[in-house]
Amino acid sequence: MKAKFKHRTYPNNGTKIPIDQAFGSVRVFWNDSLAFGLKKYNLGEKKPANSLPQKQFITQTKKTENREWLSEVSAISLQRLCSNL
Repeated sequence: MKAKFKHRTYPNNGTKIPIDQAFGSVRVFWNDSLAFGLKKYNLGEKKPANSLPQKQFITQTKKTENREWLSEVSAISLQRLCSNL
């Protein structure tokens, strides 16, 4: 028999900001990775491997001026997003 659990969290003021930053960075990274993959697809190229978006977006976008805030959050969630994309 499988058990089912429902969980609900109520973050306090100290944890709400890091959670919002993590979800925001994942959303931005998802959009950038998806646009990169669609661009490759439209050019007739193969789907990029998981390591390619990680190298191009996680490390390079943290160095750009308008995405430097990505370095404030953990890269683990961005790496997991690459494997799911």
